[in-house]
Amino acid sequence: MLTPSRWSLRTRVTAAATLVVALLLTIGAVIFYQAVRGVVYGGLHERGDFVVTDVSTLVHSTDPHGTLPVQDTEFTLLQVVSADGALVASSDSLAGHGPLDVPPPRRPGHPESHTIDIPGKGAVYVVSEKVSSPGGWRIVHVGAPSTLFVRYRGLLAGLLAGLVVIATVALAWIVSLSVRRALRPVRVMSGELTEITGRGAGRRVTVPGPKDEVSELAESVNVTLGRLEAALTRQRGFVADVSHELRSPLTGLRAQLEVALEHPEDEDWPAVARAALADADRLQGIVSDLLILAKLGAGVHVSRERIDLGELVRAETGRRPRRVPIEVAAPDGIMVSATPHHLVRLLTNLLDNAERHAASRVWVTVAADGGDAVLEVLDDGVGIAPEDRERVFWRFQRLAEGRGRDPGGTGLGLTISRDIARAHGGTLVAAESDKGARFVLRLPLDDG
Repeated sequence: MLTPSRWSLRTRVTAAATLVVALLLTIGAVIFYQAVRGVVYGGLHERGDFVVTDVSTLVHSTDPHGTLPVQDTEFTLLQVVSADGALVASSDSLAGHGPLDVPPPRRPGHPESHTIDIPGKGAVYVVSEKVSSPGGWRIVHVGAPSTLFVRYRGLLAGLLAGLVVIATVALAWIVSLSVRRALRPVRVMSGELTEITGRGAGRRVTVPGPKDEVSELAESVNVTLGRLEAALTRQRGFVADVSHELRSPLTGLRAQLEVALEHPEDEDWPAVARAALADADRLQGIVSDLLILAKLGAGVHVSRERIDLGELVRAETGRRPRRVPIEVAAPDGIMVSATPHHLVRLLTNLLDNAERHAASRVWVTVAADGGDAVLEVLDDGVGIAPEDRERVFWRFQRLAEGRGRDPGGTGLGLTISRDIARAHGGTLVAAESDKGARFVLRLPLDDG
């Protein structure tokens, strides 16, 4: 048999609800039975105390022998017994019966009640009291034949138990149907997801009404499907772009080698080797950039350290000569938590891009703005049109001017730079500028 952990949701909910309700109904039935019993026996006890007091008063004053007069229509069974258990007096209804088999009261003046069986009378509720009389100590018994409750209490208990069982079964059936109906949209959703997985993208699951948790789940599934579809589209586009970018240098390399091999004696082999090496360098650059993008996209953990952004910028801008002068305004003390070689790669990409497009000069500034460290790289080139300021960060997207100035680029530099910024909790944008292109990097300050 399957353990509860392997049951279906419908079975688990039905079982849990049934157990809880069965427990509550059982408790309710027990309380009801005890309440009825308490009311019945409470009334008998109160009436019996009253009758036994009357008879005890008579015994205390006169110590009657023989037949006792009956004054109460309910308590008709009367008996007086001596301290040694001898029958002294009784009512007509107990004529011929010996002393009742009832434990004697422990203290005088404190009646005690019991339920006993008397031959020919059935169950009898008896109240007993110990009292002194002129003839010595006497035990007074007054009894009432069993009431309807006493006669049928077994039947009442059985009926209550049956009602509990019937109500529990009915509730289990209702809960099972209700859960099945509530989960019907989930089953429909599951079937639709199976079809979507098997037949392709573009479809969405049905959002059931009214607005509830199941409809919210369907909406969340549709949002997830949309994201997956977008990711799949980007992945396919990325694969197509990579194939195109890798095919170009490979095709050129193959063509050069095939032409050289047709007339090997007429070829300038050093020139062929240099051309092949240039194509190989471009291939290596593309593969290296793709590896960096893959690591950033996979969220590979890289240790970070506290870095002075101004000091890093000054060191990198002065590391190698540039085509155009670079003016740097980078004060000390602007600290960020980052991976050094990632920031170096980001800065190098921005500087290479600015140098490629600058007419005569590049400006690099570092400053603190609120809770951010801000790095700006500005050139005096033709700039970037507003509609292209986001497109330049796409993979393998190069504007016409960039392809003309540097045909060997991979088209991944700015994409990598933005991914590095995002991995560090920052942003990189192509901002508005009066002249040239202006890239603005924001990283959270590390106050240490």
